[in-house]
Amino acid sequence: MSGISNATVRYTLMRLGVFVGCLLLVSVLAALGVLPAGLGKSNPLWVVLLALVLSAPISFVLLRRQRDDMAREVAPRIDRAKERLAANRSQEDDEAGA
Repeated sequence: MSGISNATVRYTLMRLGVFVGCLLLVSVLAALGVLPAGLGKSNPLWVVLLALVLSAPISFVLLRRQRDDMAREVAPRIDRAKERLAANRSQEDDEAGA
């Protein structure tokens, strides 16, 4: 295996950046009282969950090109892994039938 591709690292870092941006925005809005502060001491969990919910669709739309680049780099490795798995299965079937 050749390790992690550049496209995977780039996409992951950009996705993390979108999450951190959403986390900062939600934190500021919760501190200002624009967003509900959660129940009791749940504020940190509430802020993180809301940031996750917001960052997912934003990343889906904004990072489409990077995600497609990553998929193109990962697809051949997945195909090779599937071929090896199929070869192992047929070898096991041959051994079990003998």
